[in-house]
Amino acid sequence: MRIGVDARLLSIPLTGIGRYTAELSRALLAQRSDLTLYMPQSPTDDWSGPNVHVRAGQIRGRVGRMLWSQTVLPWQAGRDHVDVFWGPGHRLPRYLPRSIARVVTIHDLVWKHAGETMRPLSRFMDSTLMPEAVRLADRVIAVSRSTADALEAEFPAARGKVRVVYPGATELEAPDGPESLSALGVDQPYFLFVGTLEPRKNLKRLLGAYARLPESLRLACRLVIAGGKGWGGVNVPQLLASMGLTEQVTVTGYVTDAQLSSLYAHAHFLAMPSLYEGFGLPLIEAMSFGVPVITSNISSLPEVAGEAGLLVDPLDEGAIANGLSRLLTDETLHAALAGNARVNAARFTWRAAAEQTMNVFSEAFEARRAMVGRG
Repeated sequence: MRIGVDARLLSIPLTGIGRYTAELSRALLAQRSDLTLYMPQSPTDDWSGPNVHVRAGQIRGRVGRMLWSQTVLPWQAGRDHVDVFWGPGHRLPRYLPRSIARVVTIHDLVWKHAGETMRPLSRFMDSTLMPEAVRLADRVIAVSRSTADALEAEFPAARGKVRVVYPGATELEAPDGPESLSALGVDQPYFLFVGTLEPRKNLKRLLGAYARLPESLRLACRLVIAGGKGWGGVNVPQLLASMGLTEQVTVTGYVTDAQLSSLYAHAHFLAMPSLYEGFGLPLIEAMSFGVPVITSNISSLPEVAGEAGLLVDPLDEGAIANGLSRLLTDETLHAALAGNARVNAARFTWRAAAEQTMNVFSEAFEARRAMVGRG
């Protein structure tokens, strides 16, 4: 089966859906799938191999990429006679040849359920292009049961063609010892937040909850915030100063994979009280190191955290504070959650994701063939 991939996100530094695209594409290649990667400019990594073909242009800028995706990309896919075209990030070209089966991955419906946390243009694009992609697709991959349920509620016509395929956990390199973290300003016990600094991550309430803890607890265990600067006016230094936390919170900024591995491995727990997530990759990354998590009781997060997570109401600062206090003081609870962490994380592998995704591609191919045969 010849599979075409909208690989535009492989031509820029990987984050979020781009990492999902890269990891799942490599897992598909490991199963000897035949992939053609379509991108508006050259990839940032090496994608040479016996069963992968790269079609890279020289298109730059948002408008240029949008035009490319609806013109050059479907023309190339038709010329290459791909059997199935996969859009890994909420989009499908409108003008693919009729014979090509179409599959789209939907990661979340943030535009619908937490639209106020998105950039206005991103919200408009998702609210416009996602419904079209769902309509065009022969099969739709949802990255969690929560996302699948939200999809079917929003698009009743999609019922019957939505399939849940969980992403895998990115295999980070072996961590260095705790002393390696001194370069990041981390030299005492801590719990960890990982994520882009933007409104959906609910960092303001997490900091407010931390500020509510007794000073003795804050002195015993710092909060470390790791993640690149996002948008939406999340001014962390200003928040820390206003809450009197400047001396008790370490902000590392963007970290390398090697640094992230060490941060996870030596954290007391991970805190991720997001307002909405389609999956929640940091949860399984932390749990793969045997680290328990505290996370929200909404969207996909309970589904992913499983028996290794303590769930709290992300809108209730007091509930978050209580959860932090429990994980910092209740050794029995912490040990129980930590004991479940690696087992829970092992549910999510890229190999399994690739096998299930190939099954979805086969379903889409057969559905498209039957439709074309009917005329």
